[in-house]
Amino acid sequence: MERPIATSSRLAEVRYDIRGPLSRRARELEAAGQTITRLNIGNPGLFGFRVPAHLRQAIADALPASEAYGHQQGLMAAREAIAVTQRAQGSRHADAERVFLGNGVSELIDLSIRAIVDPGDEVLVPAPDYPLWTAATFLNGGTPVHYPCPAETGHVPDPERMAALITPRTRAIVLINPNNPTGAVYPRPVLEAIVALAARHGLILLSDEIYDSVLYDDARFEPLAPLAGDVPCISYGGLSKVHLACGYRVGWMTVSGADKRVRDLLMALDLLASMRLCANVPAQWAIKPALEGPSAIAGLTAPGGRLHEARAALCRRVAASEFLQMVAPRAALYAFPGVDPDRLPGFDDEAFALELLEREQVLLVPGSSFNVPYRTHFRVTLLPEPAVIDEVFGRIERTLQAIAARGHARRHVA
Repeated sequence: MERPIATSSRLAEVRYDIRGPLSRRARELEAAGQTITRLNIGNPGLFGFRVPAHLRQAIADALPASEAYGHQQGLMAAREAIAVTQRAQGSRHADAERVFLGNGVSELIDLSIRAIVDPGDEVLVPAPDYPLWTAATFLNGGTPVHYPCPAETGHVPDPERMAALITPRTRAIVLINPNNPTGAVYPRPVLEAIVALAARHGLILLSDEIYDSVLYDDARFEPLAPLAGDVPCISYGGLSKVHLACGYRVGWMTVSGADKRVRDLLMALDLLASMRLCANVPAQWAIKPALEGPSAIAGLTAPGGRLHEARAALCRRVAASEFLQMVAPRAALYAFPGVDPDRLPGFDDEAFALELLEREQVLLVPGSSFNVPYRTHFRVTLLPEPAVIDEVFGRIERTLQAIAARGHARRHVA
């Protein structure tokens, strides 16, 4: 008897709805001739943004030197440039020997979780989160424990509530700052309190800082490594968002903390990096000019810049909505609106997202995809032109009105 191939039981708890069933349904509709407006993914190249010319030229010039495997940690010149940048931010442990390059931060998240988690170990992860953090923890045998970052606190975590979740099996605390999906930026006192938690319980900090320069108005980003000092910390960054180069797949992680505490970790990361041989070599040549050259993002997030104005358009439409409410994003490329539960009782984010796709040809991501226990929110990207944001939220409002009318009719019949 021929049986289907069994898949790993660890996949049972894994989801990545950003590219999941809704996205597949959108492709089916496109194949049938419909035009889908995609607000589901933070991929600048699909919205008309271009990688700065000097980065493309650096790769082209270095192609002849990119035909062999590179060092497992990455090109030394690139690692040196990353370390210099981080030392300038105040990270006294930053050193090229502690920098690892990867095929995007996604690869490095999985690699670093694999290095520190044994079966049954727990990792504190924000809720909402970028779902790869939860998935990587499950896939490496760990248990994600979600600490809440609700709208009521501006999507900023409460260190005291985090402390209550720590057990003898806790190994690490994940921070996503600036935050995807909410656009929150964590204030320094909160970060200092989280560092103190890690120090008190002997935990490692994992700080996803891929959006570190995507800031609006008066928002200020505080890198975690300088605050962590001797407390072990891995900081993650890359070219995908700040330098608009998602397709290059260039990310990095830097290990900080006292030498005696991170020595074994560095050896483990080197082993795992060696097993995948190296990150793609050609794109690594773009790192040094990216970090030393003009900012690709500053003009876009400043008043009058495209991202700034897209954010303003979204905030206006949410404020004018009969049903929506939102903590305005202070950073990153997303917003996380929610419905007023008094106006739409029983709202289901997944059913709404599917209806919006079928009815109005708009694709977004249900909020529950980001590992929160409520079903009232959704994530949209700020990458479309401001006029598109404005028009699409008109379609969102029409769908919410239809949902409200059905609910009113049911209550009237009852």
